[in-house]
Amino acid sequence: MKEYITSDLHFGHKNIMKYENRPFNSVEEMDKAIINMWNKTVEKDDLVYILGDFSWYKGQKTNEILNQLNGKKILVIGNHDENFLNDKDFDKKLFEEICYYKEIQKHKTKIVMSHYPIISWNGKLNGAFHLYGHVHTIKNEDTDYMYKLEENFNCFNICLDKNKRLLDLEEIICKEKNL
Repeated sequence: MKEYITSDLHFGHKNIMKYENRPFNSVEEMDKAIINMWNKTVEKDDLVYILGDFSWYKGQKTNEILNQLNGKKILVIGNHDENFLNDKDFDKKLFEEICYYKEIQKHKTKIVMSHYPIISWNGKLNGAFHLYGHVHTIKNEDTDYMYKLEENFNCFNICLDKNKRLLDLEEIICKEKNL
């Protein structure tokens, strides 16, 4: 089983194509491309951490998309997920877990996950990793500060728009720890 991580897929969000220069002519084309990319990467028994802003759709359409995606999924809630999470038709069992913040251990390393970038995370000075989304590829004073943190600490923007793919969690940790 492999573990992957991503954020800010924004299924169903028309304006994200403009904001992030996603090369699609329609939301349907974008959704299909993300589903295809996901399923070429993720196997049935793999686990994917989604750090928020999964879908702009209501519950039923979000259920349909989740049922098309390979693997088990954990959602760390983002600022745009309430639209489907609060819909009575949404099936919460399609996620293994839904939370606002997540910590795990991998290779004896604490990994702190949140939708939002955190300036000081649990274990920061002891080698803990912080993986976050939310900021896409936006450049401003706040993200400039986070990029400086990335240079000096184990802090990574895992947004789909920045990385153009789902990231392999093992690859991130092993690369940074020279394993």
